[in-house]
Amino acid sequence: MNFPLSHETHHVQTLATGHVVPEPERCIQCGICSFNCPIGIDVRLHAWLGKPVADSYCLTCGECVERCPRGVLHFEKTGLFLEGKE
Repeated sequence: MNFPLSHETHHVQTLATGHVVPEPERCIQCGICSFNCPIGIDVRLHAWLGKPVADSYCLTCGECVERCPRGVLHFEKTGLFLEGKE
């Protein structure tokens, strides 16, 4: 029996298999993202450079994404943990 995924289940799966991606042209370098990172990743620098937060210590908790006042950060799925599972 197949059940459709709820929004919350889909969100958890994205967190587990994704990373934070910035839109650098929208970032104003306020630093709120980095300030709210519970493990101290310099998310602001990633946004400035336009690079995804692919730090192995990133918890993908979403604090930086939620706290960004301009909505610069979002989650994007990666295939990193899905290889060979088809």
